Amino acid sequence: MKGMHRRDVMRTMTAALLPAAVLQAGPKIPNDVFGSGQANLKREPFGDLRIYFDGTTDQLQVMTAGSLVLKPGMTPHAPHQHPEEEFLLVTEGTGEISLEDKVTPVGPGSMMYSAAGKMHGITNTGKTPLTFYFYKWRK
Repeated sequence: MKGMHRRDVMRTMTAALLPAAVLQAGPKIPNDVFGSGQANLKREPFGDLRIYFDGTTDQLQVMTAGSLVLKPGMTPHAPHQHPEEEFLLVTEGTGEISLEDKVTPVGPGSMMYSAAGKMHGITNTGKTPLTFYFYKWRK
């Protein structure tokens, strides 16, 4: 990969591990407020993915904030790991979060923290959509 910067090589190598919507950090994130209708919407077979913010900040190399309305019985992907730390907050529905081989039932108000490089995933085990918000960052 001659001529590529180290960060570009790392992004290329991790491309298979990260959802397409959060692969590349965009420009510096502005101070702003967005409603769900203004977020970047991507309709996936498993549900509706919204990205509110994606870019750099004064203190972070990469910051992504979004939400997913996950269809009943679905998961966005198998348990995975990535170089960013992540918080995930469930606001509607019921499901299970796997974190380092431990599976925990979750519902509204449940929150997960996953350090960088730790295996984690979420599945909607209910009969209604499961909505969660996620925040990922890397220094």
